[in-house]
Amino acid sequence: INYNLNLFLSIYLSIYLSIYLSIYLSIYLSIYLSIYLSIYLSIYLSIYLSIYLSIYLSIYLSIYLSIYLSIYLSIYLSIYLSIYLSIYLSIYLSIYLSIYLSIYLSIYLSIYLSIYLSIYLSIYLSIYLSIYLSIYLSIYLSIYLSIYLSIYLSIYLSIYLSIYLSIYIYILTHTFNIRLNHNISMYFNNNLDIQYD
Repeated sequence: INYNLNLFLSIYLSIYLSIYLSIYLSIYLSIYLSIYLSIYLSIYLSIYLSIYLSIYLSIYLSIYLSIYLSIYLSIYLSIYLSIYLSIYLSIYLSIYLSIYLSIYLSIYLSIYLSIYLSIYLSIYLSIYLSIYLSIYLSIYLSIYLSIYLSIYLSIYLSIYLSIYLSIYIYILTHTFNIRLNHNISMYFNNNLDIQYD
């Protein structure tokens, strides 16, 4: 009886333990593994994802942002800068050029015109005056001298001739008077001589 009881108990216990352990281990392992795996996975995934995402996102974002920003900025800046620079440069250049050109041109033109006019006028006036004066003087002198000489010569000749003629007439009359007086005196002398004889 004892042997049979022991055998029965050993079989029973083995079956019971096997069933109990199988149920217990299945429940325990399922709970343990679920908790362990959940904790492990949460930790692993958090670490992995944090590292992976940080690296991935940093690389991705850097590449994406660099490409996006380069394209965006290139397009935006090209359009913006073209419009802004065109407006700014047009306004700036118009103001700058107006001020610069007004100052520069006033100084440059004053210096240039003074030098140019001095040289030009000196050359022009020298040539012009030489030609003009030569022509003018030749014409003027020819007309003036012709008129002057004609008037002068006519007056001079008339005065000269009048003086010359008056002197000539005076000489003639004087010589005539002398001869006449001489003849008269001779005549009277002859008559007196005849009477005395």
